[in-house]
Amino acid sequence: MIRGIAGRARAFFRSMAGQIFLILTLGMSVAAIVALLVAEQTRRHDFERVRRQRVLASAIDVADRFRRDPRRIEKMMATHSIIGAAPAPEGISLNDPDADLQSLLRARLGPQSQPEAGQVPVGLCFPDRYRSKELVAGLIDAPRPDCWVVRYTDGTGQRRAIALSFPRIAKPPSTIFNPLYLIVIVAASAGLGILVARIVATPLRRLEQAAEAFSVSLDPEEIPERGPEEVRAALSTFNLMQRRARAGFAERTQLLAAISHDLQTPLTRLRLRLELVENEELRARLLQDHQAMQTLVREGLDLASSIEAREEWSALDIDSLLTSMAEDAEELGAPVRFLSGCGGTVRVKPNALTRCIANLIDNAVRYGGSAEISCARSGGRLMIHVRDHGPGIPVDQLDQMFEPFTRGASSQPGGRHGTGIGLTICRSLAMSFEASVRLRNADDGGLIATIDIKA
Repeated sequence: MIRGIAGRARAFFRSMAGQIFLILTLGMSVAAIVALLVAEQTRRHDFERVRRQRVLASAIDVADRFRRDPRRIEKMMATHSIIGAAPAPEGISLNDPDADLQSLLRARLGPQSQPEAGQVPVGLCFPDRYRSKELVAGLIDAPRPDCWVVRYTDGTGQRRAIALSFPRIAKPPSTIFNPLYLIVIVAASAGLGILVARIVATPLRRLEQAAEAFSVSLDPEEIPERGPEEVRAALSTFNLMQRRARAGFAERTQLLAAISHDLQTPLTRLRLRLELVENEELRARLLQDHQAMQTLVREGLDLASSIEAREEWSALDIDSLLTSMAEDAEELGAPVRFLSGCGGTVRVKPNALTRCIANLIDNAVRYGGSAEISCARSGGRLMIHVRDHGPGIPVDQLDQMFEPFTRGASSQPGGRHGTGIGLTICRSLAMSFEASVRLRNADDGGLIATIDIKA
């Protein structure tokens, strides 16, 4: 079972639909993940920008206050009267200064300010206030605020150091490697990939089916010319090819029909003259050769017309057809029996199927002495069996019997007294309704001819 699934998977991914599905699924998944990465970087950039803007706004506000009334602001800073701002403790080293923030401060305070700015642990900013969480009622598990230290030189040349605190903003969690997001991305990409693959492959699949039908029948239905412009052009070209091929075979059939018709007059005159031969033994041989010539001309025309057969498809009650053919043969004195049916209908070309079965019955009666007809269904196929009780055919010659003008022994189908194209006609007729004909020897003697039709 696993091997069968693996085989179907390999066949699917070798097909155009499978490759489109794979390319789209991988491409869209990668594109979506790249888009998430870009969005993630944008979110992180915005997060850092908001944090810097808060620090910048507070630092500029405190600097403006120092410029207007430095002594008063120094007292307020010392007593922590300005919420979120206090003098920065001495000795704090900025190991990781924020270059972007320093550039913003330099642009606002002037190049002579020589600003320094960076984030430090809150305990360094306010060691007394955050020494113990137990001193903070109801906020034991609350996150500590962010603490920033800003140093700059004001307009009087004095170096100032400010500690700024802000409520902590939680950094947004990353969603790139969240399994749920990845599953949704892959599933959506796969669904769209399957949809697009089916849409693209449907016209080509119709073309494939039409080509297969054309390979077994010269009278298939034309393909509807729908789809993208390139696909419509391909379908239109294929339909044109079918029409030209049919026209060529029709012209050949008309030519053979004309030749056959024109040969009738000299053959009739020849027969009349052969009747005048006085030597009875010679006359009999000549008449036999004349009859063989007529048969060859007639069956050659039948072969050509069977290849170019134009007939509408229709649903046929198969048991009724087989029963009526067996009864008609029995009324004419032929030893033909209908053994078993399979019920239901089958979509075929009725005249072609009838001629095919009739030829097989004639062969069975002529070379096997009798014919037994039966029908069975198996695996979505309908099989019509015509059996005789003759000597059969050597296994290595079964396939050769379908070749034109191939003759077996005198007691076999296509024997020395036949033209060798009877089974060829049967195969051509079967191909016209997308069926096949095969021969096999029965285990208890005789030959079984089977018409295999899609049910």
